[in-house]
Amino acid sequence: MLDHLVPAGVRPPFSRYSHGVAVAAGARLVFCSGQLGIGADEVVPPDAAGQARLCFASIEAILAEAGMGLGNVVRINAYVTGREHLAPYMEVRNALFGDPPPASTLMIVSGFARPEFHVEVEAIAAG
Repeated sequence: MLDHLVPAGVRPPFSRYSHGVAVAAGARLVFCSGQLGIGADEVVPPDAAGQARLCFASIEAILAEAGMGLGNVVRINAYVTGREHLAPYMEVRNALFGDPPPASTLMIVSGFARPEFHVEVEAIAAG
């Protein structure tokens, strides 16, 4: 159903991600809105890793509603508010996704709606 694309003529990925993922015709797609690092209890962890864990937990819950899991994720778009948050975010992401990993983009942005947020993650899944 999924074909992870890592062509020989393209520089290997900088981290654990696939350059592309082809989804077979007829697959069901789920598009997850950007999730911030805040729990249902309104608590926002002060660190990027804690926020990333909450982002992915929310995505996992959304996917469970559709009968899917993190293994169905084909694309991740993630945003952090500073270079210092790159490694903690990637450690969390890398621990959650097996091989082959999904396609992924990670960008540094100037901020989110509230200053305590350091990480936001959106995802696309297919199943």
